Amino acid sequence: MRFLGDLLRGDLGVTAPPSRSVTDAIGTAFPLTLQLTLLAVLAGVVFALALGVTAALFRDRWPDQAIRVVSMTGVAMPSFWLGILLIQWFALRLGWFPTGGYVNPADSLSGWLRSLALPALAVGFPVGSLLARVVRTAMVEELDRDYVRTAVGGGLPRTVVVGRNVLRNALITPLTVLGLQIGYLLSGAVVVEAIFGLPGLGTLIMQGVTAGDPALVQGVVLCIALTFLIVNLLVDVLYLFANPRLKGATR
Repeated sequence: MRFLGDLLRGDLGVTAPPSRSVTDAIGTAFPLTLQLTLLAVLAGVVFALALGVTAALFRDRWPDQAIRVVSMTGVAMPSFWLGILLIQWFALRLGWFPTGGYVNPADSLSGWLRSLALPALAVGFPVGSLLARVVRTAMVEELDRDYVRTAVGGGLPRTVVVGRNVLRNALITPLTVLGLQIGYLLSGAVVVEAIFGLPGLGTLIMQGVTAGDPALVQGVVLCIALTFLIVNLLVDVLYLFANPRLKGATR
């Protein structure tokens, strides 16, 4: 009961020596993890829409088959292993991105993007690969509906029907899957942060485990769980914008 009371007041205790407030430690590290997660979501969504829509429009043809191979490879690829490969290819060999570290966006926006580009890709690619298959399936189901054939037969360009109606109606299922994958994104961000040396929640929880600091580990886990709940609530709200017909169903 005492712990719950302290939790409601935002008091998560203190870390192991050198002692500092767990709340302050999480408040310092959480913004970076949030930035990384948002960039990973953006990368994953763009990847999923590009591949999923293309696969649906070229269903059962070679682009669909090629995208299926790419997406299945991405689903099976652990984010930490992909992060190591990205460091070897784009940081060590080509020198396009740094091998690790974090640049504050207030100091350099381009440096901030370069410091988070590879970690965001490592976290977002597996989720984007999964979403691409979901988008493809949802798009195929919508393309087979009668209203699509009626609209195209009535003279509307196919691209207009796909952009205005099919894609919007097909977003419901991918949004559901994306909300469920937020936990994976957060856990992936935690692991990838340690690989790229980013001072986020991943580094913080590693410090807590290494130092045997239960208060710090417990605080980070609670923060991740709360973030997961909030994001899923936001995804539920997005349903209404993706499909206005659901507004009437909620009344």
